[in-house]
Amino acid sequence: MGLRVFGMAVAIISVMASAAWAERGPVTNLPMPRFVSLKASEGNVRRGPSLSHRIDWVFKHRNMPLQIVAEHGHWRRVVDQDGAGGWVHYTLLSGVRTVRITEDMVPLHHLADASSPVNAYSEAGVIARLGKCNEDWCRVTVDRSKGWVPRDVLWGLMPGEVRD
Repeated sequence: MGLRVFGMAVAIISVMASAAWAERGPVTNLPMPRFVSLKASEGNVRRGPSLSHRIDWVFKHRNMPLQIVAEHGHWRRVVDQDGAGGWVHYTLLSGVRTVRITEDMVPLHHLADASSPVNAYSEAGVIARLGKCNEDWCRVTVDRSKGWVPRDVLWGLMPGEVRD
């Protein structure tokens, strides 16, 4: 009985998550949740959506991918790859899409094919600019190197997201 209830709970959460991706933000009317990047080299992360709320920590990586999960006025609630988050002023965020490489020594292929030549390798944790994505591969730029990587080694994409 306990397993059946747990399975139903997971299914309900999954349906709720799918429905949430179809929602729109109350302030911007943009899809929620969605990914953005940190525009500034430092960004204060606050406990609530105002300057009077305490700063919990500071994001310190320019272009870091973040997921917006809520909006309130000029504030966006964001989470990073580790699930850490808080409220950030919208001026610190950019619509430029970036991703974080999640595995070490990921080959950047010339084509969206594992048998194509490798242009470069990327270490885990590297932030890359996101280009085109199909169902299985994404084109990324890391410094001056470009290439295709399997999308399952990237954090910063919605499930099933395709980019032209």
